[in-house]
Amino acid sequence: MKATRIGAVMVRDVVTADRGTPFKEVVRRLGDHRISGLPVIDEDDKVIGVVSETDLMLHQARTSEPDGTFSAWASRLRKLSRGVRRNAAKSRARTAGGVMSTPAVTVRADATVTEAARLMAERGIERLPVVDEEGRLAGIVTRRDLLQVFLRTDEEIERDVRQEVLVNTLWLAPQIIETTVEDGVVTLTGQLERRSDIPVALGMTSRMDGVVAVVDHLSYRIDDSHLRPAEQAALHGVADDWIRRL
Repeated sequence: MKATRIGAVMVRDVVTADRGTPFKEVVRRLGDHRISGLPVIDEDDKVIGVVSETDLMLHQARTSEPDGTFSAWASRLRKLSRGVRRNAAKSRARTAGGVMSTPAVTVRADATVTEAARLMAERGIERLPVVDEEGRLAGIVTRRDLLQVFLRTDEEIERDVRQEVLVNTLWLAPQIIETTVEDGVVTLTGQLERRSDIPVALGMTSRMDGVVAVVDHLSYRIDDSHLRPAEQAALHGVADDWIRRL
């Protein structure tokens, strides 16, 4: 089973704004479409930023402050961090270009759902514009879209790890490695023939749909990390014979 790509789950009909879209129009589009953010694109459909509800709240917070209080606060901006000054500029913006967050965090359509989910978690964001090879907007994906993949059962994940990783990729008899799955966390236990097989097993398993994390309890019989390519090829031939005898 191949990992699901973002292109298969993204929404292609995207609500967008351009740099000059008025602030109130951005708010209206979010409300009309019941979304919490949208990408900002240029004349070539390339994503130049993203406007979120957090960005809009900065503007609301500024307009609700008494003029004197805000002026006193603004006079101290030179002493504050760049991030605070940037937020202050957003609070006074009148267009999408002024209030948007840049650079935009995007993802390619050929990325896996797992890769996109990790990116969202690392950056603390709820949506990702999907772009093509030239950075043009192709769609958008949200956390809700990605979470559908994690509804797979532990039994389905275990079956696919055994078949796709152990048998089809590493050419192992499935009983060599103990594979257990609990709440999407895969534990691999056992001894592989070569050390170089361990990152392959862990990497492929981690990229499979529905896998939350991978616990490594793998060891190896032969350390082939120091061998030259020709020596590794010869070793693989010996190891393949060992596997076939099982």
